[in-house]
Amino acid sequence: MLPGIGTGLTTTRKFATCAIAALVQASLPSRSSGLSNRPAFARSSQLSMSSSSCPTSSGTFKVHQFPCLSDNYGYLIHDESTGATAAIDTPDADAYKRELDRKGWKLTHVLNTHHHWDHTGGNLELKSAGDVTVVGPAVEKEKIPGIDSALGEGDTLTFGGTNARVMDVGGHTNGHVAFYFPDEGAVFVGDSLFSLGCGRMFEGTPSQYWKSLQNLRSLPDDTTVYCAHEYTESNAKFAKSVEPGNAELITRIDDVMAKRSRGEPTVPSKMGDEKKTNPFLRVDISEEIRSNVGATSGEPDDVVFAKVRKAKDNFRG
Repeated sequence: MLPGIGTGLTTTRKFATCAIAALVQASLPSRSSGLSNRPAFARSSQLSMSSSSCPTSSGTFKVHQFPCLSDNYGYLIHDESTGATAAIDTPDADAYKRELDRKGWKLTHVLNTHHHWDHTGGNLELKSAGDVTVVGPAVEKEKIPGIDSALGEGDTLTFGGTNARVMDVGGHTNGHVAFYFPDEGAVFVGDSLFSLGCGRMFEGTPSQYWKSLQNLRSLPDDTTVYCAHEYTESNAKFAKSVEPGNAELITRIDDVMAKRSRGEPTVPSKMGDEKKTNPFLRVDISEEIRSNVGATSGEPDDVVFAKVRKAKDNFRG
């Protein structure tokens, strides 16, 4: 049992099964932030996304999605049976407090995916409310404000009435983790994977990051992917530049552009769609992508991934 927990979060080593269901609610952005060159939202007004729920034997596990900073998404996950509520990263403490008040939920946990300030900036202020346990990646524990429990690949986190598998998805940062709820079919990936993209490689190596993306790609097609930023429109333009012959990508881009023109979010997405259209998950599949980034015959996949990542870094489309 972790310290300071009234509603129940524990960790164990190696593997787990779990049972949950999802209700998604979302709206979009307000302030400015700043790691890398983040594209602005198409609209800055409050926006909404339809909700859905699916009960399981453990009750209803709710995901509430809302805007933070200029392009971050904040997430609160809530277990109705225990009252446990976790923040997935903390871009903006004020935004989280506002949404907690609006939902009538009491924060019990913070689950950090990596150390960047726009993911941990609200940790200490939210923790100061009392009885909040901060969980973060073991590799980056010295960089996570207020951390109580450091987890890594193979660990299981029990939250309320359900469990999450901790995945090592290093590459954007060395210790980046994702929280995967298998029976729920949901994964919170931070900046390791985006809708039609992936995060910049600030600290990791190409081989490390490619392995992380392969691990994420191994998740079931119906897994709901909750990433941390609304970058899809920009990512779509790059994806089309390296794989214009992908018909499923073109169809998806049309849907993305229609949503953004209406000011609607494009997050979350489905892993199956990412496998079919996200160029960073397709460097070992698509000869078109490999050709368009100048890969030579027989070049290792991690080297080709690095070329795709560099092409995106320099893309001005």
